[in-house]
Amino acid sequence: MSFLEFAVIGIVIGLITTAPVGPVNIMAIQHAAQRGFRQGLYVGLGAVIADSIYAAAAIFGVSAVTRFVEGQFDLIKTAGAILLIVFGLKIMNTHPHLDRETGGRVKGIWGEVTAAFFMVLTNPGVVLAYVAIVGGLGHWRPQPGDHSGALAMVLGVALGASAWWAALSAVVTRFSARIDDHWLDRANHIAGYILIAFGLVIGADLVFDLFG
Repeated sequence: MSFLEFAVIGIVIGLITTAPVGPVNIMAIQHAAQRGFRQGLYVGLGAVIADSIYAAAAIFGVSAVTRFVEGQFDLIKTAGAILLIVFGLKIMNTHPHLDRETGGRVKGIWGEVTAAFFMVLTNPGVVLAYVAIVGGLGHWRPQPGDHSGALAMVLGVALGASAWWAALSAVVTRFSARIDDHWLDRANHIAGYILIAFGLVIGADLVFDLFG
């Protein structure tokens, strides 16, 4: 696969791992709704840094491990498909709450970036999600020693995540008066469906490899 193809796959991974409405999304939505586009984007950039670290660990780490466990691709893909479906179901049953009354002093850019960075970095579910997705890609991920492809995928993850935060902040700023808990619920359902669909695609690919 080419550098561009790995980058596109990374962009998709960045989008589907960032889109579920969790604590950082709530934080970004609150800041964008209350203080404008830039404040929401600052929150997202902190999350992108942490996401990129975990994505690099998963992509480069899985590539290295496959040198020794090439015969375990089916097991990794099965585990990845199951985890994605479980994550999707969990997200669909999560009911986030938007608190518009949050007050206090507006933090500077580094305060926003740092807060979001540590919220993602201390969430074990994030690294598990990346390991599950990257591990389930099979032949769609960079092969051992393909550092260029691995780098392309990491950059794609960062670009996809950044695009999500920019779009989210822009939409919330534009329609801040219409954002409520019901809207967040619907966003979680959509993200959950996407993760479940991705897990089913990986499962179908595994079945095809075994019986095709």
